[in-house]
Amino acid sequence: MRTTAVLSRDPAAGFSVEPVEIDEPRAGEILVRVAAAGICHTDLVSRRAGAADRPILLGHEGAGVVAAVGPDVVTVRPGDHVVLTFRHCGACANCAAGRPAYCVRATALNQFGRRAHDGPRVRLDGNPVLDGFFGQSSFAGYALTTEDNTVVIDAAIDLALAAPFGCGFQTGAGAVLNLLRPGAGDRLVVYGAGAVGMAALLAARTIDGVRVVVVETSAERRDLALDLGAEAAIDPADAPTAAAVRAATDGGATHTLDTTGRAEVLGDAVTALTVGGTAVAVGLGRGTPPIDIGDLVLHGKSVRGCLEGDSVPATFIPRLLALQAEGRFPAERLVTRYPHTDIATALADQRAGRVVKPVLTW
Repeated sequence: MRTTAVLSRDPAAGFSVEPVEIDEPRAGEILVRVAAAGICHTDLVSRRAGAADRPILLGHEGAGVVAAVGPDVVTVRPGDHVVLTFRHCGACANCAAGRPAYCVRATALNQFGRRAHDGPRVRLDGNPVLDGFFGQSSFAGYALTTEDNTVVIDAAIDLALAAPFGCGFQTGAGAVLNLLRPGAGDRLVVYGAGAVGMAALLAARTIDGVRVVVVETSAERRDLALDLGAEAAIDPADAPTAAAVRAATDGGATHTLDTTGRAEVLGDAVTALTVGGTAVAVGLGRGTPPIDIGDLVLHGKSVRGCLEGDSVPATFIPRLLALQAEGRFPAERLVTRYPHTDIATALADQRAGRVVKPVLTW
């Protein structure tokens, strides 16, 4: 199948739009005509994989329509509308326990995993392209996927709106709904109001009585957070964050969520907790957070990591989309569409804070 793809040839340079050949689906594979793919921070940091001069095909928030299926595919049919998400084996102890994000084979399956069959999935001028990112590499007009990372959705749903639910939106919303689970009277503080943080805010707003505070450097995103229901939006440049959060939450947060991946921010998120509070980190980063052990122990605080919202995508993504259809999870306020040929503009707007979630369309 000949189509166009957004490729990375050099992590220090911009993306290029080039014609590629996508193979037909083989046993266990699904060929999806991609309608849209969200741009996620993980796509950008993963450009460093492989040789700098080797084309890399990224994209892990795809959505589209199934064009064809290979032998042995039973849960997905041609014509199905689908959201693409992360891969998991379905057989290990973590998958069996309903925690597929922590699948023991997650790295092998999601980080440019090799095809089970001979031959490349994607070619450029007859040469193989490094692909298989999250089992989809959906920055192209077509993508080869598998049943474990292909979620069938209602055909009436806008595919460009649905695409970010495959990773970013389910990560933020899942951290709130699946792990933190705040209740009436609780005080949630979200650090970082990008796509993940905003999804966390929207998820919290589906629970009656939960108060939400956002900590964000961008004035535009602070204003949007307030418009979407945050009780307060704090600029970390104005004052020490922990003190400002305590003032905004009547003495401390019951729950905090760090989406930034910055060690010092996670440290602040723990400091800002009240007695018995829980901090969750979803942002991948480096470093050791400055956490006072005495504060942690004496005040019974908890710190957790959370990957992909601790979700089971086959059930959680349709749940979130149902909330969106009911008007309770207005994800349309977060999405901005760009033709895939305009990826440079999309990235510039995202970096400048002018948009929350850029989505490329084909």
